[in-house]
Amino acid sequence: MSVQEYMQNLGKNARAASRQIAAATAGTKNNALLAIADALNETRDFLIAENGKDLQAGREKGLDEAMIDRLALTSQGIDKMIEGLIQVAALPDPCGAITDLNYMPSGIQVGKMRVPLGVIGIIYESRPNVTIDAASLCLKSGNATILRGGSEAIHSNRAVAQCIKSGLQKAGLPETAVQVVETTDRAAVGELITMAEYVDVIVPRGGKSLIERISKDAKVTVIKHLDGICHVYIDDQADLDKAYDIAINAKTHRYGVCNAMETLLINQAVAADILPRLAKGYGEKGVELRGCPQTRAIIAAEVATDEDWATEYLAPILSIKVVADMDAAMDHIAQYSSAHSESIVTQDYSKGRRFITEVDSSSVMINASTRFADGFEYGLGAEIGISTDKIHARGPVGLEGLTSQKWVVLGDGHIRQ
Repeated sequence: MSVQEYMQNLGKNARAASRQIAAATAGTKNNALLAIADALNETRDFLIAENGKDLQAGREKGLDEAMIDRLALTSQGIDKMIEGLIQVAALPDPCGAITDLNYMPSGIQVGKMRVPLGVIGIIYESRPNVTIDAASLCLKSGNATILRGGSEAIHSNRAVAQCIKSGLQKAGLPETAVQVVETTDRAAVGELITMAEYVDVIVPRGGKSLIERISKDAKVTVIKHLDGICHVYIDDQADLDKAYDIAINAKTHRYGVCNAMETLLINQAVAADILPRLAKGYGEKGVELRGCPQTRAIIAAEVATDEDWATEYLAPILSIKVVADMDAAMDHIAQYSSAHSESIVTQDYSKGRRFITEVDSSSVMINASTRFADGFEYGLGAEIGISTDKIHARGPVGLEGLTSQKWVVLGDGHIRQ
């Protein structure tokens, strides 16, 4: 069977399953999620062993440490996957909810019903946990899904897929409601993003080159973000102890993630007070610093170029800029941000309000690390991805972001006069 034939079969199966999953009750979908969680728990040794095959192959291929970090699946990681499934099961089912129901002068009632999108294709690299995150959210929101993970995680994803299939079967749902692409042939991606008759939405999760390619070639609607160039601005009215903790956490909690801080902006009035302390903290964690002239006058740092301000490092590298005030910080963010996540550290309420009002990113924060820009942390149970688009879904995409609305009209023999 050719790759095209294989993908077409997946598409047909997904389209057929989407009707059944859309009609499933919340209880049935929740039973499937909890059964998948049980399967993960029961097979964790097998999952870790299969992930070990991917890790070994990845190291042999020379994958960088950021990629290896994203690829690794530990027992704690499995616990978090299970917790995510339980959280999603506990969330209200958005499907079927009718809102804005109002009587019209004609006597009819008009409202909006929340409905699944249909079939969602998800393309992602590394992280095996995405297989569970994506499956759980698509399942709970009444969508069928086709999951195409990276070739570097093929053993992990196949093992996770077995758990998903088991859970669906136990709940009496079609196992084709969630299908993991078995082939590592890259042609499968090209087929998936052009099967408009079977796929309603594509969600790419991965590097910039992957997302750019999909956005360019897809014939299906894409929910995406390209970069995670996130900023933290330390204001002159900041609590410097809070600022230190936030700036360290936002950069060093994890490096290879899209919500890690890549540029630190510091008000010139407090730069001399906090920069030496931050430089010591970053130095202890092995972070390379690149700074503007004012930064380099206070601490030892490499020269930051215009390219640095526009770079998502995904590595222990941080660019630092000293700015005159909050307006200068917001100007810098407007020029270089990828509209992902930004944070201000300040004790001035009015400045915080201005910042979250005027900064045009999908997540904007006051006195919090950008690492919180995550569906799990936002109470969504998990996320399908983060969108920096402004239409349909923005920020972490959870259950509601995987649904749409249709108009419903309730009448009692009404006819238009």
